[in-house]
Amino acid sequence: MQNPQKVKRAVEAIRQRLGGGFVSPQVGLVLGTGLSGLAHDLARGDNSVRISFAEIPDYPAVSVDSHEGAYIFGHIGSTPVIAQLGRCHLYEGKTPEEVCMGVRVMAELGAGTLVITNAAGALNPLFEAGSLMRMTDYINNTGVSPLAGKNNAAWGERFPDMSRVFDAKLGEKAQECALKLGIALEKGVYIGVHGPEMETPAETRMYRQWGADAIGMSTVLEVIAARHCGMKVLGISCISNRNLPDCMQEAPLDEIIRMAGRAGEKLARLLPEIIRTISEK
Repeated sequence: MQNPQKVKRAVEAIRQRLGGGFVSPQVGLVLGTGLSGLAHDLARGDNSVRISFAEIPDYPAVSVDSHEGAYIFGHIGSTPVIAQLGRCHLYEGKTPEEVCMGVRVMAELGAGTLVITNAAGALNPLFEAGSLMRMTDYINNTGVSPLAGKNNAAWGERFPDMSRVFDAKLGEKAQECALKLGIALEKGVYIGVHGPEMETPAETRMYRQWGADAIGMSTVLEVIAARHCGMKVLGISCISNRNLPDCMQEAPLDEIIRMAGRAGEKLARLLPEIIRTISEK
């Protein structure tokens, strides 16, 4: 379980850095591999503020090259948002608590909705690299939970329900916005694994049999933490490569980042539209 005092110190430092004009964010965004373009657009807005993770006490450092490691506070339309550029992963040697620090901080700052993104490999043979998939459910195959240990009742209950992890109304809004913009938005189940090694052909077959449509090394622990503290969650994967077990191809990191960036261009069009509908509720 997360250390509440570390989260409190981080939140206090952020509020002090933002000053007296601080406005609680309504929506938190987590932008993963190759997906920082939207945040850069946000940073160019009036009154936006960028805070490096290195400026925040007790905040875990990000070691993945394609993850920037910063928060950007700003507005999309009239909606105050906080965008998290980059994240920690279990494969970096981080603990589940460190992986979920960002989500806990965003919740404590006031964000009631989490829009979480990632780069993922397609397990579903019908999905193409460079496309988007809305997560309808997840499988936690990391072997750990961020809720292990003593529960903090101020955040949530000991045994939180996970029967409806991703918010149905947010999912409907996302599909409507995608249709309006002419963007194909697939739907499917995301499986999170520990990493850092890529999956084998045999593992790919097994995950397909389990009902998974896309695979990655992030997201599931953050979603668990978000639901534990009562956030509504929308998850979207940027499909960066295809896993075809009968003709598996190597997936070099630079190609994964390139394809995630291609999908990220669509996501950068879609997310502002979705967030505007959230503010209209």
